[in-house]
Amino acid sequence: MDDRLKDLMKELGEAINESLSDSDRIAAAIGEIKRAGYDVFLVLEATIGFNKREEGDETEEGETVELDHAPDAPARRKLSKIKLTSQDQKFLRAMKISIEEEKH
Repeated sequence: MDDRLKDLMKELGEAINESLSDSDRIAAAIGEIKRAGYDVFLVLEATIGFNKREEGDETEEGETVELDHAPDAPARRKLSKIKLTSQDQKFLRAMKISIEEEKH
């Protein structure tokens, strides 16, 4: 792993810790537990994944894809537009899920 990525990961960890420390809601909940006579031990685990984008991949914003309901599904289940990154598309392909519009 290169040094730049290590620095970015460290920065992300510090930002997460800082946001938790600065949270009035978390502080209030911990305070209530302490006032109830308990010690608080807070351990959070975060899984952060990353992949180096390949040449030619679209930006992180991805492309907008409009998903429609299956022909036999009720109309109320129609989905709207979503943004898919290249990683989303690779995952769907690996799961054998097609997002291509079918020609009728």
